[in-house]
Amino acid sequence: MLKRPIRGSIPAAGTDEGRPRVRIAEIFASLQGEGLLAGTPSVFVRTSGCNLRCTWCDTPFTSWTPEGEDWAVPRIIDRVMAAGVRHAVVTGGEPLLFGETVELCGLLRAAGVHVTIETAGTVLPGVGDVEADLMSISPKLASSTPAAAEAGSWAARHEAARRRDDVVRSLMRPGRWQLKFVIDSRADLAEAVDWIAALGVERSDRRSVFMMPQGRSAAELGSTVAWLESACRDHGFRLAPRHHIDWFGHARGT
Repeated sequence: MLKRPIRGSIPAAGTDEGRPRVRIAEIFASLQGEGLLAGTPSVFVRTSGCNLRCTWCDTPFTSWTPEGEDWAVPRIIDRVMAAGVRHAVVTGGEPLLFGETVELCGLLRAAGVHVTIETAGTVLPGVGDVEADLMSISPKLASSTPAAAEAGSWAARHEAARRRDDVVRSLMRPGRWQLKFVIDSRADLAEAVDWIAALGVERSDRRSVFMMPQGRSAAELGSTVAWLESACRDHGFRLAPRHHIDWFGHARGT
């Protein structure tokens, strides 16, 4: 786990004028549905804007058709603290596109909030080390690349950008991490196994590696889980059920 910064004062929302801003699609309280902290009450800070265009993206309003408003960091912190829970998930889109994410996460941690960053592991903010209690990295497999007929120039841009092993290793290095691979087929699983080996993940660390079925309904998820569960046991990985689909359905703000 990264060392926490010295506790300090949190900027008040009234100091927002002239401050750098982050494009925010939504901020909401819910339960974490995936990974090591599944079931944990959390505030989700969803940034808008992404350098990828996954064909199965379940938040297209942050990538394919990005929407939202520009928020200054103090306003975001005020909204997080008002929720009254001690876990925050900074997600997207791709939150590491914004240099302000470094300030946001540092100040939240200084206030005693546990911070998870959810990222595809393709970019670094470039303005200093980003701090998190859990770095949740979801590398994008070849099946995430959209067809040119669907995405135009984004197909080639996505394919060129989706794999950055140097960035993934950099994000894994400082502290606690998890890897989450979206799996839709046995070919996806084989690619993920090869990728994990290329990253040098030891067998003893595979309990922090999750295979997550692709799908937007319980039925879609179930058809993949039927074979993926045993494959995870064979390889020493963990299965990542998408609990929020069972709890809430595929609904925004959950």
